[in-house]
Amino acid sequence: MNVIEADSLKFSYGKGVILDNLTFQVPRGAFFAVAGPNGAGKTTLLNLLCGLLKPAAGSIRIDAADIRECSVRNLAQKVAVVRQEYVPVFDFTVGQIVAMARNPYTGLLSFESTADMEIVAGAMEMTGTARFASRTLRELSGGERQRIFIARAIAQKTPILLLDEPTSFLDFKHQVAIYDLLKTMQLENGRTIVIVTHDINLAAQYCDRALMIASDNSYHVGEAEEVF
Repeated sequence: MNVIEADSLKFSYGKGVILDNLTFQVPRGAFFAVAGPNGAGKTTLLNLLCGLLKPAAGSIRIDAADIRECSVRNLAQKVAVVRQEYVPVFDFTVGQIVAMARNPYTGLLSFESTADMEIVAGAMEMTGTARFASRTLRELSGGERQRIFIARAIAQKTPILLLDEPTSFLDFKHQVAIYDLLKTMQLENGRTIVIVTHDINLAAQYCDRALMIASDNSYHVGEAEEVF
């Protein structure tokens, strides 16, 4: 069964067509790679899948529901997003950042319940970030920060996890550690993982299926080994 279905997607920035007639499906529980050169529309596609952008044409369905009919709150309970590494303006602690993942369930003006905090603690334990709970992101390395954001996505308790180049600025050891963590989430927790990546070698090793987008808007989708 497919958990994500994109049909005839088209998106443009001004007169520049970024995605054109793109159709693909992501099976439930798959580890799905999106690859291609810079400017091919990989991050744009991720933003379409999480509802941040709206397609000029075509449709996206999450769990058979048209994404245009989903509220922000409802979509946040289905899809969690890990952006490229960054340092926030405000010095929230790691514990506070991960706890923000519970907002789709508690509301912005509500406090986390004991059950929420147990979920947060479990996510930090799974990612090996519990020891950083009282520290700020500015005090951590790039690899540690990425684990924090993955912990936050885990704590959001969504069936789908979208990641945009989560290993771009990391050394090989940290890259492998993050892919190992994502593979564990797929196999042991049944999460559907969609990852935008430049690293075809790692993607071919860890991913089941892949979408390769070319700079001329052509694309190929299928089993990862075949695509790569």
